[in-house]
Amino acid sequence: MDGSLSPGPPWRRAGRGRFEDALIESSALRDNPLGDPWVRPIRVYLPPGYDDEPERRYPTIYMIQGFTGQLDMWNGRSAFRPTFPELLDALMSGDDPPPPAIVVFVDCWTSLGGSQFLDSPAIGRYHTHLCEEVVPWVDARHRTLVGAAHRGIGGKSSGGYGALVTCMLRPDLFGGLADHAGDALFENCYLPDFRTCARVLRDRYEGSYQRFWEDFRSRPAGTREGDSELVNAWAMAAAYSSDPDGTIHLPFEPTTGRLVPEVWERWLEWDPVRMAPRHAEALRSLRAVYLDAGRSDEWYLDLGTDAVRRVMEEIGVPDLRFELFDGGHLRIEYRYPLAIRYLAERLAQPAL
Repeated sequence: MDGSLSPGPPWRRAGRGRFEDALIESSALRDNPLGDPWVRPIRVYLPPGYDDEPERRYPTIYMIQGFTGQLDMWNGRSAFRPTFPELLDALMSGDDPPPPAIVVFVDCWTSLGGSQFLDSPAIGRYHTHLCEEVVPWVDARHRTLVGAAHRGIGGKSSGGYGALVTCMLRPDLFGGLADHAGDALFENCYLPDFRTCARVLRDRYEGSYQRFWEDFRSRPAGTREGDSELVNAWAMAAAYSSDPDGTIHLPFEPTTGRLVPEVWERWLEWDPVRMAPRHAEALRSLRAVYLDAGRSDEWYLDLGTDAVRRVMEEIGVPDLRFELFDGGHLRIEYRYPLAIRYLAERLAQPAL
């Protein structure tokens, strides 16, 4: 972000930190089942003063996106509102900044909309890409404080889910998380959509997902009722219930919506509310956990976030902040700097 070229608000807000854009070649994503690009954009925010203190090292916070997110969407502007990158730089450049941190914007978009940041035989190895490729790439090129104690991850919706699950699976890499209304308590956030999917599949596509995808990709996306539910359900099935050969199993019958219990149980195995007790030691090792959601979240992820909070308290997660705020699921980018501050303050502390 070159402040000398900025016309100022509302077009662009000059900042004191800077963003570096690059490409990362991924061996993990090469030849992925969907044929999606294996060369991915990546953006790194370097805080004010980074170039002035060449010996100083910084904690790192990785930001991952919600379902359908791709890197350039971080720049999407809403009327009268700064973007999150602008909010981030304003936080780090303000009169009361947190400890400076490097913030990494990761792209895990797929042609199904997302990956849930998991390794899936139907989607690709996005968990491996994040943990084994992106993190070492950043550490090799920037002055990071290496080690889980100084590394955090955050996101909203599917990004919040990814932050939760990644910290459960890889406490050796990440020591803090921020979850803004992440997917959790699956019976609330996913199951109600199955009836919509079944009705649309029955009435419009003869019960065939293949027919749906052919239609969906032949027209502007999102122009028919049921598009979002059908895309989301299929992508989640690809993440949670695909076989080693890539076969995707739905947790409901396509023409009635009746649950398929053995498949639904595979989904529930990936529900953070159910996962947390199995990964209690990993969660207790975290230096910081930030959870929030809007009280009127359209997908009832406020209930899921509260359930995550309660199970974390039960297993003894030590440093946990939780808040329900007035708002829904959308247009909550103003919440991200609160979590960035919370993580930066804790991840900057010396390792024990």
